[in-house]
Amino acid sequence: MLRVAVVGSGPSGVYAAQALVGQTAVPDVRVHILDRLPCPYGLVRYGVAPDHEKIKSLQNSLRAVLEDDRIDFLGNVEVGRAGLGPAKLLELYHAVVYCVGAARDRGLGIPGEDLPGSHSATDFVSWYSAHPDAPPDAFALGARSAVVIGVGNVAVDVARILARGADELRGTDVPERALAALAASQVRDVHMVGRRGPSGAKFTTKELRELGALPSADVMVDPSDLALETAYADPAAVPAIVRRNLTVVREWAARPPQGRPRRIHVRFFLRPVELLERDGRVGGVRFERTEPDGTGGVRGTGAYQDIEAQLVLRAVGYRGVPTEGLPFDSDRGVVPNVVGRVVRDGRFSPGEYVAGWIKRGPNGVIGTNRPCAKETVNSLLEDAAALVGRPLAADPEAELRALGQQPVRWRGWLAIEEAEAALGRALGRPPVKIPDWAGLLGAARGTGSGGPGEAGR
Repeated sequence: MLRVAVVGSGPSGVYAAQALVGQTAVPDVRVHILDRLPCPYGLVRYGVAPDHEKIKSLQNSLRAVLEDDRIDFLGNVEVGRAGLGPAKLLELYHAVVYCVGAARDRGLGIPGEDLPGSHSATDFVSWYSAHPDAPPDAFALGARSAVVIGVGNVAVDVARILARGADELRGTDVPERALAALAASQVRDVHMVGRRGPSGAKFTTKELRELGALPSADVMVDPSDLALETAYADPAAVPAIVRRNLTVVREWAARPPQGRPRRIHVRFFLRPVELLERDGRVGGVRFERTEPDGTGGVRGTGAYQDIEAQLVLRAVGYRGVPTEGLPFDSDRGVVPNVVGRVVRDGRFSPGEYVAGWIKRGPNGVIGTNRPCAKETVNSLLEDAAALVGRPLAADPEAELRALGQQPVRWRGWLAIEEAEAALGRALGRPPVKIPDWAGLLGAARGTGSGGPGEAGR
């Protein structure tokens, strides 16, 4: 039997497990999916906006994989803690596939970035997604004006959530405290700002149009921003998605305000240079006007503009973080690898593999992880004959418990789901996420999950 651990239960991890049990080269395979959280699905649960129900429904297809009898979900297992590092995992499994994503947001590197009121968009997303590491009261939303720095889909998500009315989110799984904070929000102006023009933005047209469909917010575009966009000169020369985005922002620039209670200002060709302090916290953002440099980038013009803001959210990308005991390329934010095989000191490291963002960097959409994971699994299977002969500990789960880990198995996760459904019923809502570690683990262990000697899945 080939015994494999997959570290991470997000899409890349689940797709890797699916590829392993779906192959025929090594018919006898057992997969343990290890996750630090007691809940599966990774960013599908904790990164997809609550009002994106179609994308969140991907959990159903991931669930079908995790219910395979050859796959065991072991949540609440933290690799790198209590002696459970890469070397120890290789004593328990013939191969380990690390699918740990890119957990850290990129900073701006400008003065004032650490002022109170300045946050990463990741923190905001974790808060409204009920991630147990996010303090439930992290965002009081007393700000009148918020600036979101970035023009990708994450920036669009957080701008949309800030501008939505709480009643529009009551039918989602937003945790109760976040919903109450959004209901009491004083935010009236949301500025989404990019240093390039709309042709250089990373959002998709579908996400962009969702902003214009909000019943509680006007979307406003400054025509002077669009005057700098060189792609308008020859729209046929740019990709179709760029043409569609240009059409949307031009429509918004020409549309008069509708007098709705909130306003989303979509701004371009502005580069943040400083967060301004007022009364000990963020009071605004100073931007330098940029212009196309003729080579696809932008350059500063020396002209500056200040935008008032008591809340600043940066959404300028992600970076991978090192896993203790694994090599790490700090420049690229990935684990060094060739076709998914981990490289240590210039050589392939037998039995160690990566997939997803920690393999290729934070790029692509959820579906990109499927071929990425399959490529890695193909490398693993090519190596399987050399790996499977290595002796292992008899019971890896018992070894995990001996190290102080308390795994939450699949039926523990099902108990969490039932507890969230019950919470939603009590509040007159659909299932509502439990936002804290104690609540999640308490729900999981209400069925005996995680206790010594638990039998079954």
